[in-house]
Amino acid sequence: MNYLLRRIGQTLGFGTADPPPISEVNESSDAYKEKLEKELTQYADDIDVHALPEIFHYWSNRYVRPWFEAVGATHPEDLFARYLLLAAKTATGKPRFLSIGSGNGDVEVTVARDLLSRGLEDFTIECLEINPIMLARGRSLAREAGVEHLLRFEQADFNAWTPRSSYHGVLANQCLHHVTNLEGLFDSIAESLTPKGYFISSDMIGRNGHQRWPEALGHVRRLWQELPERYRYNHQTQRLELDFINYDCSIEGFEGIRAQDILPLLMQRFSFQVFIAFGNVIDPFIDRAFGHNFSVDEADDRAFIDRVHALDEAGFADGTLKPTHMVAVMVRQDLALDTPPVYARQLGPAQAVRSSAGR
Repeated sequence: MNYLLRRIGQTLGFGTADPPPISEVNESSDAYKEKLEKELTQYADDIDVHALPEIFHYWSNRYVRPWFEAVGATHPEDLFARYLLLAAKTATGKPRFLSIGSGNGDVEVTVARDLLSRGLEDFTIECLEINPIMLARGRSLAREAGVEHLLRFEQADFNAWTPRSSYHGVLANQCLHHVTNLEGLFDSIAESLTPKGYFISSDMIGRNGHQRWPEALGHVRRLWQELPERYRYNHQTQRLELDFINYDCSIEGFEGIRAQDILPLLMQRFSFQVFIAFGNVIDPFIDRAFGHNFSVDEADDRAFIDRVHALDEAGFADGTLKPTHMVAVMVRQDLALDTPPVYARQLGPAQAVRSSAGR
């Protein structure tokens, strides 16, 4: 699997101060404008948002890939294309798809080429992205890949987006955790979907700012102290962190700003055809900051990752931990599912939601 989590472990800014309340971060506020400027600057130079440590790929191939294979896919883009193709078969005219927060357009280009290889030749993927530099990269990539005629690029803010047409499929790949107006966006997506359309998302659904909840933080800090110092070097901040710091990544930009609200709000508006949830305590050990300290060639490193993964899975089974990542295929809640839902390990959306009570 080339990647699974688009921005796992990536931080726009580090801090310990509380961010402004969500109610104060709307499209017209100064706080929103300041965060937006930082976000645009951050991703202006982020050419490869999918680059992740080798230890991540060891973990994802060993443990996550089988859950995709159970629904007939091998990786996220494969699943995206599979369900967009199913939706396209219900179209009476030219299938139209939308990708929210398309970034550099690499996922959309890959999916477009995949759809072509599966025999779908006449379709459109509209790529919605606020960053003009990333949109330009997407146009260039589409041109180089020979799919420029299939992709349309539009600069827009998904916090204020309203649909102008209907879509047979809407894709949101690792962008929802940057959204402040989740309610408005989800309502617009539901409104824009055709009756047989799919909303497909891969995203982070843990605590706001990608912090660890208390029950997971205790595990991480205990494991942290087991590791030799060289494993505690942060490659992003370029400093040794002897104690695990529970960063709030939403302090400066939009990273994880309402991550914990994503799944509950989706459940109010959509039914889940496919739900694959995973990750929690494992996250800091396989992300960009610390994952590079582990080697896939070292048996002890692999064994450590295996042990942490098992800890997560045991926590999901007994309810003491909740997953921090999901990949989901959804339909409008007012419509019936065509086939029974598929939940990896029988872990459904309701079981993946953490109560906001014990903070």
